Amino acid sequence: DGYFNQRVAECRYSSKDLQGIEYIDSYVFNQVENIRFNSTVGKYVGYTELGVYNAEAWNKGPVLAQELGELERYCKHNAPNYYS
Repeated sequence: DGYFNQRVAECRYSSKDLQGIEYIDSYVFNQVENIRFNSTVGKYVGYTELGVYNAEAWNKGPVLAQELGELERYCKHNAPNYYS
């Protein structure tokens, strides 16, 4: 019983050069993904009614600018650890 809420932020490394890195930030509620930021797409995409609503708001505000910086701050910074 209860609710399941999860946020998953991940870096996907497809090659050793830093151009092949993808940052994904997903929000899941009760095992249904509501919204996802993908650095390749460059914006939030909603998959449920609430996710679409939030994506529209988050893509217009400072949240999007912060997420765009996560590829550099989080993924590229940690790439040497991944490849070692």
